[in-house]
Amino acid sequence: MDFPFESDINSLRTPCYLVSEKALKHNMEILLSVRKRTGCKILLAQKAFSMYAAYPMMRPYIDGTTASGLFEAKLGHEEFGGETHVFSPAYKKEDMAELVKICDDIIFNSFSQWKLHRGTVKNSSRKVSCGIRCNPLYSEIDTDIYNPCFTGSRLGVTPENFESGELDGIEGLHFHTMCEQGADVLARTIPHIEEHFGEYIKQMKWLNLGGGHHITKAGYDVDLLCRTVDSIQQKYGVQVYLEPGEACALNAGWLVTEVLDIGKNGIEFAIVDTSAACHMPDVLEMPYRPEIIGAGKAGEKEHVYRLGGPTCLAGDIIGDYAFDEPLKAGDRLVFCDMAIYSMCKNNTFNGMPLPEIYLEKLDGSTESVKRFGYEDFKCRV
Repeated sequence: MDFPFESDINSLRTPCYLVSEKALKHNMEILLSVRKRTGCKILLAQKAFSMYAAYPMMRPYIDGTTASGLFEAKLGHEEFGGETHVFSPAYKKEDMAELVKICDDIIFNSFSQWKLHRGTVKNSSRKVSCGIRCNPLYSEIDTDIYNPCFTGSRLGVTPENFESGELDGIEGLHFHTMCEQGADVLARTIPHIEEHFGEYIKQMKWLNLGGGHHITKAGYDVDLLCRTVDSIQQKYGVQVYLEPGEACALNAGWLVTEVLDIGKNGIEFAIVDTSAACHMPDVLEMPYRPEIIGAGKAGEKEHVYRLGGPTCLAGDIIGDYAFDEPLKAGDRLVFCDMAIYSMCKNNTFNGMPLPEIYLEKLDGSTESVKRFGYEDFKCRV
């Protein structure tokens, strides 16, 4: 895999995230093509990518942002503009009082939440469109931690709990059933949505099909997505929304790290200045093994190392990697696809410094947009 940046990684302070505007633009152009072909609206799910230094470049391509709570909503409203949507499993009254001032759409997880907050919405000086999140009792996600429809899920109203008599003021329905999946999964999901909620969709102005659509991944069937969206909009007369997170910044960012030490205990290991627990938590949460540019799996190349972070956590292991040449202290390694679910999820466990954030601009220049220090750790504890 060729290194995709013009930046000299040896000139960067590590650990750091490096995000490419060129790669982001590639993703944005694909999303824009879907908008143009179907008339659907596309929102950035900030839970996956909230690096607002890149928002000005992304802004012309999509319709706005979606948030998981007040702070994300404020960020989208202040830094991105366009439409601001929000969904949360439950809202505090004081948060709702602020949300109605900045959000265009507010989605409720239950009818009890809708009944609790609808007075605040109706008394707002702004027009706010409200929706209900629904659970169609169908998904194709194997990992429960990322499956909104697993048995006993707290997310969304199930068909048996849908209160059709409480729809006055509700203008849309929201479904989120996917994770890193193709248009074929969406096409198989739609019949389940229609079976349980089709009669209510007919009463709505919009239908939000959530996130998890891997639209910008190589091989994704964009034509099938467009046909599916067109079919829904024509059949029900609704405005369809999509809320991709990963697809907006897929393969657009990297995490650069430096080797600090080499050792051996049955297997050779390398200590690097980045941490799975702190800087790429999905590696442990999923778990998965991120790719490194120029490295392979154990057995594919001669020199194999187990990479681990500098924290005290015994399980702070990134994975086993094979290299053509032996590693040594001072070597730089580059982890792939690190723009998503990284900066917005990292933490300072053990007092670990947060990685610096660099943005490689469309003109090839590289800018440090955020550098963290001791005070960022101290102010959190």
